[in-house]
Amino acid sequence: MTMWNAVDAGRTLGTTGSEGGVIVRDDEHDAGARITLEEATAIAPFAITCGVYGVMVHTRYFGERVVAERAHDEMRAALVDLATDALTAEDFVARYP
Repeated sequence: MTMWNAVDAGRTLGTTGSEGGVIVRDDEHDAGARITLEEATAIAPFAITCGVYGVMVHTRYFGERVVAERAHDEMRAALVDLATDALTAEDFVARYP
């Protein structure tokens, strides 16, 4: 069974993420996916950067934490599908523009 785990045992939390914000959630799936939620980014109040290693990276921006948290949870499940070839990168980006 595959699982999500905190990146670097949670040591990335509170550090600066790729969008210039503070990392508040940072999880990695053993199938090769990663999803990071940042707050106070350079572009928007919240950003989610996610992807599958060697396949794609995708970032979305949000104005409200509750919306970003909900999107984070939805995207995690789809990332597993992407990492296990049950979903294409194009379909993922179309679903989560």
